[in-house]
Amino acid sequence: MSITTRILSAIGLEKRSTIGVNGWPMPLSASAVTPDSAQSVAACYAAVALIAEAIGSLPLKLYRQDGDDRKAATDHPLHTVLHRAPNASQSATEFWEWAVSSMLLTGNSYSRITRGWDGQVRSLDAMVTSNVTIMRKGETIGGYEYTDRDGKRERLLPSEVFHLRHRAGSDPLVGVSPITAARAVIQLAQAEALHGQSTFDNGTRASGIITMPGKLKPEQRTNIRESWATQYAGGANAGKVPVMEEGSTFTPISLSLADSEWVASRRFSVEEVARIFKVPPVLIGDLSHSTYSNSVAMDMFFAKHTLGRHLSAIEGAINRQLLTPTAARTMYAEFSLEGLLRGSSQERSAFYSSGISDGWLLKSEARKLENLPAIKGLDDEPTSAPDVPKGATSNCTPAPLPYPSKQQEAAA
Repeated sequence: MSITTRILSAIGLEKRSTIGVNGWPMPLSASAVTPDSAQSVAACYAAVALIAEAIGSLPLKLYRQDGDDRKAATDHPLHTVLHRAPNASQSATEFWEWAVSSMLLTGNSYSRITRGWDGQVRSLDAMVTSNVTIMRKGETIGGYEYTDRDGKRERLLPSEVFHLRHRAGSDPLVGVSPITAARAVIQLAQAEALHGQSTFDNGTRASGIITMPGKLKPEQRTNIRESWATQYAGGANAGKVPVMEEGSTFTPISLSLADSEWVASRRFSVEEVARIFKVPPVLIGDLSHSTYSNSVAMDMFFAKHTLGRHLSAIEGAINRQLLTPTAARTMYAEFSLEGLLRGSSQERSAFYSSGISDGWLLKSEARKLENLPAIKGLDDEPTSAPDVPKGATSNCTPAPLPYPSKQQEAAA
């Protein structure tokens, strides 16, 4: 280490290299990764949008346990807040999209709770995450301090704030976002994007060395360099044919983006971002490993392994923070995944037919799942057995055939 480097380091001005992996420029500090800058990475934006929009589109209802049965508690004030309108400015879809996006990008999501005279929740109003400060009381949360857009500060009790956390890190009371836990992945993707932008802004396929006979004067060298940059540099001039004068020659020396494997690295960054958000790459636009037959499997993976944890955490937070102790004994909130896992009309028909034939599903229930009007006395009609193929021993509707693979389609 040189004496200059030591002096700069001692006073906190250590000089760091701007050359990163394979010569690509890298951000100088982790502070370069923020919720806003992370969303400039297309894969990160797509992953957050995928999860948030999927959860926002799912019906969320409040149920009341009635013996071994359950019924939607539509008469309870919280049901309206969760299912239809959390506040006067947002629909349920908009609110849950915002809450999940905030949780994924910052690790936490905060909403102000407004209760009625009976202690039941009447509204949930979104709070800007960066304007909220957690006030600790030992190993618990003693309250929250919120600064609104007008600069007014207000202290709220834990019972007045609906707090959603992403996976907790070393501090169990504060969530950690994926982009914070794996900021190097986002940094590399940002550096790759910066490299590509710089290449297209400042270089062309014809970049190289201009050789002139004899010795040039400083002003001649400057004029030739500026003339070349004006006519042939930059993305707008790509593809132009350079005209050489007075015996000058041009020797291209730069590697193409394909030679430097820039495109392959960009694709790998998509896979890395998909990995930290735990989503299948095919669902955020990376079709390099997708096939017709594995698309359904990826949807099932997303619903089970990606959404499963988030939905369970949100449901638990609602039951713990929004229900009174008395109501929590018989009520609970739950997302409905049926719409997300809804198959084709042929698959649904086979599923309903099998359930009705086997006796575990009623015709009226099937119509209700399809949002069809009820038919009085439908369940009293005898169930006609489907035609059984020759040699078959069961009256149940056979399972639908699996999707053909690309290889089978090509062979056909």
